[in-house]
Amino acid sequence: MTEHDPEALVAFIGNQRVEHGVPHRVACRVVGVSEAWFYKWRRRPDEPTKREVRRAELEDRIVHFFRESGATYGSPRITQDLWAENWQVSVNTVAEIMAELGLQGRKPPRRRRSLTRQGKRRAAPDLVHRRFDAVAPDLLWFGDMTEIETGEGKIYLATVIDAFSRRCLGYAMGEHHDAALVGASLKVAAATRGGEVDGTIFHSDRGSEYTSEAYNILCDRWGVVQSMGRVGSALDNAAAESFNSLIKVEYIHRRHFATRTEARLKIATWITGFYNPRRRHSAAGGLPPEEFERIINQARDQSAQRCQAA
Repeated sequence: MTEHDPEALVAFIGNQRVEHGVPHRVACRVVGVSEAWFYKWRRRPDEPTKREVRRAELEDRIVHFFRESGATYGSPRITQDLWAENWQVSVNTVAEIMAELGLQGRKPPRRRRSLTRQGKRRAAPDLVHRRFDAVAPDLLWFGDMTEIETGEGKIYLATVIDAFSRRCLGYAMGEHHDAALVGASLKVAAATRGGEVDGTIFHSDRGSEYTSEAYNILCDRWGVVQSMGRVGSALDNAAAESFNSLIKVEYIHRRHFATRTEARLKIATWITGFYNPRRRHSAAGGLPPEEFERIINQARDQSAQRCQAA
């Protein structure tokens, strides 16, 4: 009995309800077909209503988007995906269906150990004061480091995020959390923006890596202005902490990396293949960071062209 034998499948699903009281939805899941497929193939007087068919098709799309997100999206982001396909559905309805299907988004984050070790050099002033929003790209970046367990030992991930779109512009991974690692992530971010980052504010904690002479010199070279929160206050760099929590909960904690090389490759793929181009972010109007930037840039270009033509 396979999907190539639809009549047998339809009969089996129907009999489960008649003889054992098993709902069609449950029987469909057991045999690995959608409820919409069952209704399409069933040829009986009690044809399903349009509402039943729509509900089954909606469930199929919810399951699809949930799997596409790596089983991390909750009802708000899945609802946004559905709206993009012109579904007229509320967040509450999606949440109800997800509960019925046993689909649960990301779990609460584990408590993380801080890597911050205050540097001996003088720290930069706090230019952000917990306001992690920007009206345009490259006005404000923020970053942090986090550790990742592998079968070969720990590696560290340093990131640079644009506050405007929440796009991860630069990242670097290594066995040591030092100035070289955070410097590498800044170089990648600057290269991503074509080197045009003079005047960009970069906000971080007061870790020794960020207060080091080597990192200060690198920032001066690119024209990046440093900003730092207070010692022992995670909220002063909450946006960077939030990204670390997100990548841990939605990806890293769901996997075991046998080697450091495997961790580097897979985490890089997640950032460039999912987070930047596909993961919806509330701070970016519910759009993925790259798409948000593209739409805003297109709108600004069109506005500039209209002004020139006027």
